[in-house]
Formats: sequence, structure tokens, C-alpha cells
Amino acid sequence: MMANPEELLVEGVSVELAGTRLVHEVGLRAAPGQVVGLIGPNGSGKSTLLRCVYRVLRPAGGSVRLNGDDLHALTPRESARRVAALTQEHSAEFDFTVAEVVVMGRLPHRRGLSGPGAHEAERCAEAMRRVGVEHLAERGFLHLSGGEKQRTLIARAIVQEPRLLVLDEPTNHLDVAHQLEVLALAREAGPTVLTALHDLNLAAAHCDLLYVLRAGRIVASGPPEEVLRPELLAEVFGVRATPVRHPLTGALQLLFDRL
Repeated sequence: MMANPEELLVEGVSVELAGTRLVHEVGLRAAPGQVVGLIGPNGSGKSTLLRCVYRVLRPAGGSVRLNGDDLHALTPRESARRVAALTQEHSAEFDFTVAEVVVMGRLPHRRGLSGPGAHEAERCAEAMRRVGVEHLAERGFLHLSGGEKQRTLIARAIVQEPRLLVLDEPTNHLDVAHQLEVLALAREAGPTVLTALHDLNLAAAHCDLLYVLRAGRIVASGPPEEVLRPELLAEVFGVRATPVRHPLTGALQLLFDRL
């Protein structure tokens, strides 16, 4: 169930809502198969920019391209075959079971009104096993905890087999074990990933590139070790950061204090 990743290119994107410009001429690139993180304080424009990428908002200027194709010019069906999104808001009107929610991820790939075949059902079962919700298959989605809902929606995104996976704070509501797993699962599934993250240590551990947003503008970008510098974190986040190395993996980790 590996995706065929595609290049994401955001060029000069600006976003206006109710006459206020929230994102200012942002540009970023995610190469095929990369995990690219957006970091920044609350209100910096991360979620607004992601909404342009998964087509909920149309940019006031600039373009969003996937392998050269303007995402906003694609049909809804073609877009759903190539882009999946896990948003912060996931309301549900009807109490579908977990299995029914996950199988919805296959809808863009079906013809007509046909139901899931045996092969699709096995794909969905595999995705539920990978995210640890197979025991909840017959439970109603509305009756799940926040973390269980989040894992169910991750399974749905995986079975959609997108070329680009957009994740808006995907570790919200998850316990520590599942926080560590979710971005690893996204990478293993194979798509290009663009994700907004609050947890800078998760960003350091899982992202190939980071873009730092402040007040709707990119103020820094590059590999985590280049971006997550104490002076930048003090300026953007207002915290004192002390870089350390993980004693087992050697990975960059950050310890935080108030300035």
C-alpha cells in the first residue's frame, strides 16, 4: 500500500480572509517522498496555508502545484486521488463505524456505486492494524476518544493512497506512543508529506525540511539542525532552547525554559 509520491511546489501564495491578509507570498517545496514540516507560534498562518494546499481555501495570489499541475484546477475526484488531508476539525453528522470511516478512503478510486471488494477490505483491515484501531472496527466513530478518532482518520488517509498527505497537527489527542508512530507511519506509507507541528522535538526527529512561519511569512527554512537554533527559537517562539543529543540515537532534541 505504497503511494507514488509527487513534488509539491507552493509559489508566492497569499491568503486573505474578511479583508485581512493572513499569509504573505509564501513559497515552499517538498520533493517527492519528503516529510516537510511547518512550525511557528499560534496564529502564524500554518493551518491557513495548509487549507490552500488541500483546497478548502483558494489563494488570493500565487499557486499550489503537484507535479506541475495546479491543484485548484483539478476536478474534486482527481484531487482526492492525489491529495489526502488530516485536519484539526473532524466533525461527523452520522455515527459511522470505524471500519466504515476507513473504507471511505477508497471512494476516489472506485467506479460508480460499487462497494469495496475483498482486496480493498484487506487494505482497510491492514491500515487499521497499523494504527492500532482494528479492535474498534465495529465501534461508532462518535463514541471514540479524541486519540481513537485521530488514529481512525490516519488509517482512512493511508488507504486513500495519496501522492501528497497533508497533516494539520496530527499528534493532537494522541498519547506518547502514538505520537511517535504517526509520522513514522506517514513516511512508511510513501507519499510526500506536508505537516504542521507544535512539537519541535517531533519535527526535529521526523522532518527532512522545516519552514518557520511567523505572522504569515516564512522567516527560516532548511534541515532541522540548521533551523532549530536557540537564537531563532527565542525570536520566534519566545523561549530559551538548549539543544542536546538523544543518548541512544544521537538525534537532536531541545530542552525549553522561559526567557
